[in-house]
Amino acid sequence: MNKTCSLRRLCNLHEHLMKQHRVIRYESNTSNDLNSFVLYDKFICERRSQSKCSVLVQVSSENSCSDLHSYCSKFGSIKNIFHYQLAGSNHFVLTEFEDQSSVNSLLDQSTHIKDSNVIAVRSPFLWFRSNASKKNSKLSIVDNKFNFPFQANQTMIEPNIKDIELNQLDSLSNQMLLLLKRTQLNDIGTRLRFLTAMQIENALKGIFPLSRVLPFGSSVNSFGKIGSDIDLVIMDSQTTENETSRLIYHGKCVSNGRTQTQRNIEILGDLLQLFLPGCSRVKRITQARVPIVKYSQDFVGVECDLAVSNETAVNMSELLYIFGNFDYRVRPLVFTVKMWAKEINLTNDTPGRWITNFSLTLLVLFYLQQEKIIPDIQTLVKQARNNDVRITNEGINCTFLRDASKLPRVVENKKTLDQLLLGFFEYFASFDFNTNAISLNFGKTINKPEYSALYIVNPLEVHFNVSKNISSEEVERFRIELRNAAWTIDSSLMNTNSFNLLDLFKGFDVNKKSQIVFEIQHQIKNSNRLVTVKDLFDDDSQPQEDTRLNKQLKPSE
Repeated sequence: MNKTCSLRRLCNLHEHLMKQHRVIRYESNTSNDLNSFVLYDKFICERRSQSKCSVLVQVSSENSCSDLHSYCSKFGSIKNIFHYQLAGSNHFVLTEFEDQSSVNSLLDQSTHIKDSNVIAVRSPFLWFRSNASKKNSKLSIVDNKFNFPFQANQTMIEPNIKDIELNQLDSLSNQMLLLLKRTQLNDIGTRLRFLTAMQIENALKGIFPLSRVLPFGSSVNSFGKIGSDIDLVIMDSQTTENETSRLIYHGKCVSNGRTQTQRNIEILGDLLQLFLPGCSRVKRITQARVPIVKYSQDFVGVECDLAVSNETAVNMSELLYIFGNFDYRVRPLVFTVKMWAKEINLTNDTPGRWITNFSLTLLVLFYLQQEKIIPDIQTLVKQARNNDVRITNEGINCTFLRDASKLPRVVENKKTLDQLLLGFFEYFASFDFNTNAISLNFGKTINKPEYSALYIVNPLEVHFNVSKNISSEEVERFRIELRNAAWTIDSSLMNTNSFNLLDLFKGFDVNKKSQIVFEIQHQIKNSNRLVTVKDLFDDDSQPQEDTRLNKQLKPSE
C-alpha cells in the first residue's frame, strides 16, 4: 500500500514537473529587451529582398520538391524551399535563391504554353510540368530524404481553437503565449504577402519604374493572423531631380484629386482581371473614402485589397509595429482579446455595426498605456528626430520616433499576462463610453468631439473616429461580454486557482450564472448589426477638408 502511494506521488510529481517545464519553456521565449528591436524600414527592406529572390511554383505533389530543387539549382544557389497545400489538393513550393540574378536567369529560361487563349505574362508565379523522359522510367522513385533546406507542409490556414491544446498548460499566461504562437502570421505567410505585392510591382515597372507596392496593415504590423487578408498600396514615385542632366523625361500632368484616383482603380482592376495570373474575383470599390480593388490571389489562397498612395495607412502600420514589439506582453494580449471577440461573435468578417479587430487592437493598446507598459503617442512625437519626420502628400503629420530602442523606460510594470487580461476586461466593463473618447495620442480619455456610441480617435488622422460604424446596441453588448469575461476568469481563479482559456471562448452561460441578469440585453436583433453598402460609404465619401492634423484635441481633466 505504501509503495503504491509512493509510486502515485512520484507520478504526480513527474507530471507537475513536466507541466512546469512547459511553462518555463514558453516564458523563456518572451523577451523584454528593446535592444533587439528591428526598425520597421529594415524589416520591410529585408522582406522585399526576399521576394525579389523568390519564385512560387505549382507542383503535382510534395514528392516533386526534390526534382524541382534539382532543376532550379541549375540557375543558382537555393537558400530556402517552403511547401504548402491549398484546398483542392493544389501544391505550391516557394523557392528562395541566394541572389536576384538567379531568379532572372530562371525566368529567362522559363517558357509560355503554346495556347492562343493564354496571355504570355512574365511573372514569379510558375508551374512545374513532369519530365517526359522520366515519366515512364522505373527508376523514378521519390526519395523523401531531402538534402537541402526544406520546410514541408507549412500552415496556411488558421487552426481551430480547439486543436491548439491549450488545456495542456496550467498557466493562463502560457496559454495566451501558445495561442499567439499557433495563430500569428508565420514566416511563409509573410513571404507570400510580399511576393504578392511584388507581382503587382513588376507588372507596373514598365511605365512606373520607381513605384513600389507594399503590404500594410496586419501583414506587417505584427498583429496579423494566419490566413488574414492582404492590404496592398501602390506608393508614389519618389523622384530626385538630377540637376546636371540635360535630358528630361516627358510626362503628363494629372490632378491628384479623388476622380483621378477612382480612374486609376478602374484601370488597375482591368490589369488584375485580364492579365495577371492567379488574380480572380476582381471588384472595384471606387466610392469608399480610400478607393480600392478587391481581388483573390488563388495561388496564395488569400483575399487582397489594393489601394493607391495611402501613405497614412503605411505609417499607421509602422506605429502599430512599434507598439507590438515594444513589450512581449502586447501581442499575446491583443491576440487573446481578438480571438475572444471572434469566438463569441462580437466581430464579423463582413462590414457592419459591430466592433472591428482594428478598434479592439487600439482598445488593448490604450489599456496598456494605462498600465504604463507602452508609451502614449505624444511621447513618441516628442522624442522624434530629424530622420523621423514624415508628412504625407495629403498633409498628414506622421512624425514619431521610429527607433523604439532609443526611448527611455521609466516605469516597469511586472504584471503577468493573466493579470493584464483580467484587468482589460474589468477596465472597459466599467468604462464610461457615453461621455468619454479614447485617445492613444495622450494616453487618456478626452471629451467626445461629437456623438458616437464608441469614439476612438484615429492616432494619425485625429479628426476621425475609427469606430464610428459601431451602434449603441453593439457597444452595450460589448460591455456585457466584458463583464461576463471578467466574472468567468475571476470566479475560476478564486475556486480552482487555474483557468482554461477555452472556457473564455464559450460565451455567457445563463444557467450557470443566473444571478447576473443580462439576458434582456443579449436579445439584440441581428438586423441592427447589418448595414447596406451605401451606409458604409455615405459618410466616408466626404473629402478630407481639414488637413491641419497638428491641431490637438483637448484632454479631459
